[in-house]
Amino acid sequence: MDKVKPLREEPVSDMGDPVGSGAKEDMAQVPVQGAERVKGAAFAATSGPLRAVRALSSPVYRFYYYALLSHMACMNMQLIARSLLIYRLTGSSWILGLMALAQALPMMALSLIGGVIADRLQKKYVVMLGQAVSSLVALGVAVLLGIGYLSSDRTGAWVVLVVASLLQGTVMGLMMPSRQALVAEIVPAEHLMNAVALNVLGMNTLRIFAPALAGFIIDRFGFETVYYLICAMYLSAVLFLIPLPLARIKKRRLEGLLADLKTGLHYVRQESTILHLLILALFLVVLSMPYMFLMPVFADDILMVGATGMGLLFAVSGLGAMAGSITLAVLPNKKRGAMLLGSGLLLGVGLLGFSFSRSWTVSVVLMVFVGLGHSGRMTLSNTLLQYYVADEYRGRVMSLYLMEFGMMGVGVFIAGAMAEYLGVEWAVGGLAGALVLVCLLGMGFFPRIRKLD
Repeated sequence: MDKVKPLREEPVSDMGDPVGSGAKEDMAQVPVQGAERVKGAAFAATSGPLRAVRALSSPVYRFYYYALLSHMACMNMQLIARSLLIYRLTGSSWILGLMALAQALPMMALSLIGGVIADRLQKKYVVMLGQAVSSLVALGVAVLLGIGYLSSDRTGAWVVLVVASLLQGTVMGLMMPSRQALVAEIVPAEHLMNAVALNVLGMNTLRIFAPALAGFIIDRFGFETVYYLICAMYLSAVLFLIPLPLARIKKRRLEGLLADLKTGLHYVRQESTILHLLILALFLVVLSMPYMFLMPVFADDILMVGATGMGLLFAVSGLGAMAGSITLAVLPNKKRGAMLLGSGLLLGVGLLGFSFSRSWTVSVVLMVFVGLGHSGRMTLSNTLLQYYVADEYRGRVMSLYLMEFGMMGVGVFIAGAMAEYLGVEWAVGGLAGALVLVCLLGMGFFPRIRKLD
């Protein structure tokens, strides 16, 4: 079995040809120059200010990046629209948690299969299909809003949104391992952290504009308009993915799927660095993310700022996250484990303060720090996993990483139930306090993680 790269090892400068010489015939239809099909050759030398965006020197990565931005704009707008819509239909924190759980369950159940798919099939096609299905789900919700089916006057109409979340979770469980693993196929190792940081930077930039735009549209034009816009943007992501080259994949027998799953799990158990990173990422996700789904309660009932104010809170969080992404994009590959724990600590402290704040100004300031910690958590956990994992296990390891986002839904469901009885402040604040404790324990008792470069 291939071993994990030793600690403090410098990244290899060339990870090889992502398509391989044997796949040139399959690449004839791809509008990318031959030299650009070689991952290492697609990157121009960069220095000075351009070093912060050096991954964008590759045309292939730029198409991937545009598709990612379209996808993340949809996700951010949908987070506002779906959670606020179901809360206004029901007024229940518990049902908010149920909707998150409906999205989480298929992600947990299918992410491992999605990882095997990522290691067996063309990731480009898997992602394109997932984006197309997501577009259809958004279109269905928009049509039901247009005909008046989704209204507070119709008993049980909220079930449609739960079903939509279930379908979205299914798509994400099967597609997201391919999307995550695709990055390492189109950038060389020395640009991997920069590419991941740029991905998170793009996501966080959209966290500034997309939620604010969604909140504005909801207050001015209604939920239906938002969902039609989401549908169109998912389709644009499909179009951006068309120019991506095909990768050379190892043909495997279909009946070996279960064996692939077992091999991937065995690899993770054997490699303690990967296992510890996955466990830490699980705690960071489950304890920090419920606030995003319970934000309608803060917006409507505590701060009383409505959809526009809710969008602005997410936007301010995005500003902090963008600042964190820019910082990480230019940092050297040193002390990333310590920075990951520090990011989690900052995130926990920010959420703890936000949970009990009654002041709009204080809440806005705290959301900047929440975004900063969130950016570090996302970028560093993803980068460290992709850097230390062996190439042939990357899809399956990233599927385990994405399964943890399914576990986030379990955390949201528990937090929603707690909010019904204790109040949303104690539900989110209690999880944030636990996050602070986990990060402090990690700094003190897990030097292997803290010392990772």
